[in-house]
Amino acid sequence: MRGIQAGMEGMLGGYDTGGFYDEMFDGAGGVRPQCQALHDRLAAMSREEFDRKRQLANLTFLNQGVTFTVYSDNRGTERIFPFDLIPRIVAGSEWQHIERGLRQRITALNLFLHDVYHDQRIVKEKILPGEILRSARHFRPEFMGFDVPKGIYIHICGTDLVRGSDGVYYVLEDNARSPSGVSYVLENRHVMKRVFPKLFNRHSVRPVDVYPQELLNLLREVAPANAQAEPMVVLLTPGVFNSAYFEHAYLARAMGIEIVVGADLVVQDERVYMKTTKGLRRVDVIYRRIDDDFLDPQVFRKDSLLGVPGLVNAYRRGNVSLANSIGTGVADDKVVYHFVPEMIRFYMSEEPLLPNVPTYLSHFESDRGYILEHIEKLVIKSANESGGYGMLIGPHASSAECEEFRAAIRKDPRNYVAQPVVELSRCPSWCDGTIEGRHIDLRPYVLAGERTVIVPGGLTRVALRKGSLVVNSSQGGGSKDTWVIEEENHA
Repeated sequence: MRGIQAGMEGMLGGYDTGGFYDEMFDGAGGVRPQCQALHDRLAAMSREEFDRKRQLANLTFLNQGVTFTVYSDNRGTERIFPFDLIPRIVAGSEWQHIERGLRQRITALNLFLHDVYHDQRIVKEKILPGEILRSARHFRPEFMGFDVPKGIYIHICGTDLVRGSDGVYYVLEDNARSPSGVSYVLENRHVMKRVFPKLFNRHSVRPVDVYPQELLNLLREVAPANAQAEPMVVLLTPGVFNSAYFEHAYLARAMGIEIVVGADLVVQDERVYMKTTKGLRRVDVIYRRIDDDFLDPQVFRKDSLLGVPGLVNAYRRGNVSLANSIGTGVADDKVVYHFVPEMIRFYMSEEPLLPNVPTYLSHFESDRGYILEHIEKLVIKSANESGGYGMLIGPHASSAECEEFRAAIRKDPRNYVAQPVVELSRCPSWCDGTIEGRHIDLRPYVLAGERTVIVPGGLTRVALRKGSLVVNSSQGGGSKDTWVIEEENHA
């Protein structure tokens, strides 16, 4: 029956797993233990009740102004973020494994960044080819030898995980510059508590609302040695037209810090100040949501109107801290990603707990030949694009699109990687008037300071289009609340 859950009633009647790994149902059609209470609630729920809850959730998001921006949409840029009411549930034992793997990975990435900006042992010992490092778009050779505050390069990381048909969690990519989406984690939970209060009482769902305070603690920890007794922390945003501005404002408000644009800051005597109606106020830490290129027109892009002239010099002098540090982008280059398992072995003498998706590098001639020959069966990604852009899903692409990417690969082989199609796990989702399986991923958020803090769950993104494997909101995706639950509560 291709995974159809027979004999069920209510909202889940006739649900079809489609032969994919399903987050609620196992391969034999049974309900996974951690999902039993949710399954029973949905099975007993009428369509009318579910519709009322969906309307309440949508109204709550509307009133809260939970939005994102689509730059390519000429109908208007700002939209309410799509939300699916059926949560994704992660068993406690699974989460413990994920958490250990993420701690291991962020440790290795920070060790890697320190190494490539100092001794470059990983290059000298031929683990990472030097030409790949030197050609990385976000590698900043001008910061060679610079010691970042507390030795931490990546303070905030969003690591994208997918679960394959084998049930294994794989790392799809690391977002080490300015990962977005955590505001939706917090808002999704707020909405779900309002819509399903009794269901929360039946589950022991680990909380996520500690994130803003943990982030603020981290930002204060990395303040310069000469900072004020209570470090002044600000969030630097590109402004209201940025796709993640809702999140910038949300986090600043939740942490009780100022949100600023570049014009609100000024550098004097190699120190950074915020302009206020009462004069200048010194800034110690900047949580920046602006890419390196736009931070300081005196050092990077001279046409940048988003940054602060003199900021980099103040940073070099140890008078202000930046989170994340300048130059972290080399760690989320999709070509460098290929080498993270080797980084873990090299720096930590450990085996990776969370495997990468197998990846071919068109930089290497042998891999390039395979990619060009099998492009119709592979997923092709540009090394530094995000949001689902610069990507080809071979099995769903036209011949013309495949040829276009073949030409791009031949022209700039360093810029492309290829991976086999991962049949992402699916989760029951409300689509087109019924509950159907939709593909999902998971972005946990890692805070790396004096200790590593990982919010239990993270952002589950869902491909709301039938059959789609692209979960990005800019490509028609939405999100779900993610519940981390201990199995002993459902034995």
